[in-house]
Amino acid sequence: MSQFDNVSVLKAANVYFDGKVTSRVVMFADDTKKTLGIMMPGEYEFGTEAAELMEITAGDLDVLLPGETEWQTIKGGEEFNVPANASFKLKIRAVTDYCCSYL
Repeated sequence: MSQFDNVSVLKAANVYFDGKVTSRVVMFADDTKKTLGIMMPGEYEFGTEAAELMEITAGDLDVLLPGETEWQTIKGGEEFNVPANASFKLKIRAVTDYCCSYL
């Protein structure tokens, strides 16, 4: 889906890692939410509360998912899932545009 209709967007940005990762919250009528954001090249570690689906709309990264020992390469048009209450590591190789759905 390339467009979300009938949503609310929170004005305040989520800013992480000195501004190298930013996102905005998109709220849907059924009270679900997604974040849309940009990640600049670098290495990052994130924690989850809810399970997440990370859709990479553009960019190039490696992800180390919880319990894994091998990094996985993800490019624009691909996605990956992260379980709830976990942490995962990212190596962003090119400016990366993403949509995170909270499951």
